[in-house]
Amino acid sequence: MGFRRMGCHDLLWIVRLFFLMQLVHVVFSWGKHGHYAVCKIAEGYLTKDATATVKELLPDYANGELASVCSWPDDIKWYYRWYWTSPLHYVDTPSFKCNYKYGRDCYDSSGRRNNCVTGAIFNYTKQLFSAYQGYNPNLKYNLTEALIFLAHYMADVHQPLHVGFTGDLGGSILKVRWYRKKTNLHHVWDTLIIDTAVKTFYGSDLSTMVRAIQRNITDAWSSDISSWNYCRHHKRVCPNQYAAESVRLACNFAYKNAKPGSILKDDYFLSRLPVVEKRLAQGGIRLAAVLNQLFNFEVKIGQSL
Repeated sequence: MGFRRMGCHDLLWIVRLFFLMQLVHVVFSWGKHGHYAVCKIAEGYLTKDATATVKELLPDYANGELASVCSWPDDIKWYYRWYWTSPLHYVDTPSFKCNYKYGRDCYDSSGRRNNCVTGAIFNYTKQLFSAYQGYNPNLKYNLTEALIFLAHYMADVHQPLHVGFTGDLGGSILKVRWYRKKTNLHHVWDTLIIDTAVKTFYGSDLSTMVRAIQRNITDAWSSDISSWNYCRHHKRVCPNQYAAESVRLACNFAYKNAKPGSILKDDYFLSRLPVVEKRLAQGGIRLAAVLNQLFNFEVKIGQSL
């Protein structure tokens, strides 16, 4: 997994970063609840081969549960060794454009191309494909990390404000109130809508919320699953499509009626919760579809003939 004991250099970096964070905004991602939900939903749709391979790749302490480690990329991105991963959790688009273009948008604050959430999804999908379908014995990829990064970023790209506007850093510097709590719009979508729903409707039990979303997938959204999984030109994964969906949702739901200083209460919460729950469902279904393709050993056997 890449965990190690912190040294003095790491501690100094963290102290410096703490003070830096007081001056600049930092973009977070779906909170732990959101990442757990996406990966738990995905687990329920994995094939036998994919389930076995995922469990083989997971670290021992995960106890065979992908959902238990899906927040790991958030946990480590502030360490010096992993700071390079920070831009991979999001992609910003020009303010008020309400559309996404890979060539225009996928770069980090230093101008490095492909350093964004969609670029990361392409990269880690390619790593896993090369290892399990590409027959390259000289690969040096850490496939455990590739799996967990892919699962994490697949969830992130489905959070609408992870494809938000450049001008407000995906809603991160757009200050609002969530009921009585001072916060920012990005945090509302990362965490507070889900946390409020878990407390209000699901008896403070995240597993109950996940089961409710799973029932919706089976019932209300069952006819939509094939369209969720559709990728043009038979691609294995299509994060550009997911990002385009997210920025449209950001315009139509996240930013709408959420100006600086707005107090967001029941009207906003109740009308946005269905959007959040559907994005969690789509993220889980699509993650499972990608892993099922990558770890399809019937395809591998057919290619070797």
